[in-house]
Parts: sequence; C-alpha cells; structure tokens
Amino acid sequence: MRLDPALHAAIERSAASDLRSVNAQVECLLREALARRGVKLAEPVRPKRGRPPKVQEGGE
Repeated sequence: MRLDPALHAAIERSAASDLRSVNAQVECLLREALARRGVKLAEPVRPKRGRPPKVQEGGE
C-alpha cells in the first residue's frame, strides 16, 4: 500500500502508543472507520495462543 510518508509516520506513532504493529494499527483504524459508516464485519478469526493441549498416549 502506498502512503504519504507523513501519514505513515503518524500511523507508526499511533501504533507504538497502542503497542501494535503498523499493520495491526491500519487494520484497527480501517475497522473503526467502517463501523462508523455502518458497515458490519464478521469478527476476525484469531489463532489460539499458547501451547497445544497434551495428547494422551495409549488412547485414554
């Protein structure tokens, strides 16, 4: 995506203050803007964090 350098710098500062990456900040800002316009989106599918559950050996 091509952005004005000043706009990109502002997004970087905003992302840093929210402890997000620039990509996550752009996504958040876009979702907020669409919500204000009444556009409904499905919740994003986020992968589960942490260790996968332990698999029991022996079929129990």
